[in-house]
Amino acid sequence: MSASVDSASLRISEIFYSLQGETSRVGLPTVFIRLTGCPLRCSYCDTSYAFTGGSSMALVAILAEVARHAPRYVTVTGGEPLAQKNCLLLLRALCDAGYEVSLETGGALDVRGVDPRVLKVLDIKTPGSGEESRNLWGNLAFLNPQDEIKFVLCDEGDYHWAKQVLSEHRLDSRCSVLFSPTQGQLEPVTLADWILRDHLPVRLQVQLHKLLWGNQQGK
Repeated sequence: MSASVDSASLRISEIFYSLQGETSRVGLPTVFIRLTGCPLRCSYCDTSYAFTGGSSMALVAILAEVARHAPRYVTVTGGEPLAQKNCLLLLRALCDAGYEVSLETGGALDVRGVDPRVLKVLDIKTPGSGEESRNLWGNLAFLNPQDEIKFVLCDEGDYHWAKQVLSEHRLDSRCSVLFSPTQGQLEPVTLADWILRDHLPVRLQVQLHKLLWGNQQGK
């Protein structure tokens, strides 16, 4: 990487301390670093405010802000964090600082350069997202057993599509697989019934932070 920790900067939408609302770390106190920018425009996106704007922040200042909260867990999210080249440097620096780090990525950009200590949460975009064509299927080869694959499902069509992808790629043999219903489009209990009916080897995921705080930014 061309930049060093001392000279690197990133465009940041927000840094905040909250409970992890998704993934296997749901409920754990976590610092979130939300990077600005995203090449995708998913139909259900709930963080469109992170597409533009934000503030340029030195990596050392980011690390200092994270340390202020004294967390064990840190999540780098977006937008699409990998759209900024210095995201890889940030991830490595966070791991070097001793945090347990996760990355939330939309699956359209190459993950091979992500530090292997990072837990990657990789979205696979369904037809209902409007971005199915952007899935970078080669990313599956760079997933480790600690990583997680997430499908955000808008309707029954998305469910059947995801079930087929799950089977064809034997995703559950690679890592944990999460099925998450889109808020306001697919009822969690309906998705739960489908998963049980079909005996799928997946985890139902609901967004804890939205149950607690709604769509409040910074939560």
